[in-house]
Amino acid sequence: EDLEGEETMPVQTSAALPTEKAAQASGTEAVGAAPAPKKKMCCACPETKKARDECIIENGEDACSQLIEAHKVCLRAEGFNV
Repeated sequence: EDLEGEETMPVQTSAALPTEKAAQASGTEAVGAAPAPKKKMCCACPETKKARDECIIENGEDACSQLIEAHKVCLRAEGFNV
């Protein structure tokens, strides 16, 4: 009887289920929010990255806010959280 009394596997399993369901629910929300990135961030959006970088080098970051934002929009479309 002592061994049977010590077995709490059903309790542990049921305690783990809500956590698994919560993980599945949050995973669903993340997938619905944006697609998963298919590339490394350094390789995504080369056109907007080049324009942004050239502008920053020539004019400084403050003068390039539109190009910086355009690059962020592109990265978000690729699935990055920026």
